[in-house]
Amino acid sequence: MQNFDRRHFLQVAAAAGAAGLVPAIPAAPSTQRMRLGIIIGVAHDPDAALKRVREFGVPTCQAGTDDFSDRVYNGLKAAIEKYGIEVTAINSSGGPPNVYDFYQGPLTIGIVPKKYRRQRIDNFKRASDFAKRLGIPAFHTHYGFIPENPNDPEYAGVVEALREVATHIKGNGQMMLYETGQETPITMLRAITDVGLDNQFVNLDTANLILYGKGNPLDALDVVGKLVRGVHAKDGLFPTDPKQLGEEVAIGRGKANFPKLIPRLKELGYTGPLTIEREISGPQQLEDIKKEKAYLEKLIG
Repeated sequence: MQNFDRRHFLQVAAAAGAAGLVPAIPAAPSTQRMRLGIIIGVAHDPDAALKRVREFGVPTCQAGTDDFSDRVYNGLKAAIEKYGIEVTAINSSGGPPNVYDFYQGPLTIGIVPKKYRRQRIDNFKRASDFAKRLGIPAFHTHYGFIPENPNDPEYAGVVEALREVATHIKGNGQMMLYETGQETPITMLRAITDVGLDNQFVNLDTANLILYGKGNPLDALDVVGKLVRGVHAKDGLFPTDPKQLGEEVAIGRGKANFPKLIPRLKELGYTGPLTIEREISGPQQLEDIKKEKAYLEKLIG
């Protein structure tokens, strides 16, 4: 994930629709097989955002917003009904600052930094309430760099904060999705186990584990595969500079290995969305998303 508003994606998607480069959306998605989606920011113009999803010819999206106002709610509700898009999760950063790197990331992201913990807890609860009003079944975010050492004096406080958020989300009848990347899969599993609630699941970002140098998505499925309820279809290269994340690249150019990932997900019985995320801007992003969609459709079968 980069900056949460996804402005780059929205600009490219608008160009795609105008150019007539994408097919019409298929019929209602089957619940028995994986279906494709795109991450889209909806805070600025929900109607335009979901129209662009439809123009890309995919039936689902994750809708990103830190604005839970009646304006966004009414606009998104109307757009869902108008375009027939399945919103699989509401995605929120919890408000600024969020710096996605090795140095400022642990100090700014999610509920791990004490300075922002109460703000994020409250905002995540609001996001869950917003999703409930729309009938959206999941809330998804990065919860931060969860401490790997369970003896870390900060670990117990992080688990307590996660439990508070998970309890609220459970009360709304929703899934709480943890996005992979900023901790090893076993660290994520430990935190989920220690929180101890049955509505906690994993959003497998197939690139983030690589970009943060925390593992690879195929092996991660051995650890958290049974908990996966969302997938970000994305690719990347491992970091070689200890001060910089690895490079996010188009699917097929990195280390994610989708020809093995998709069959493994099928073995695990996964039938949820594959939500495409390409973190660049400009015409190349459009071309990459089109190619990634076609590539993934062949693998899904």
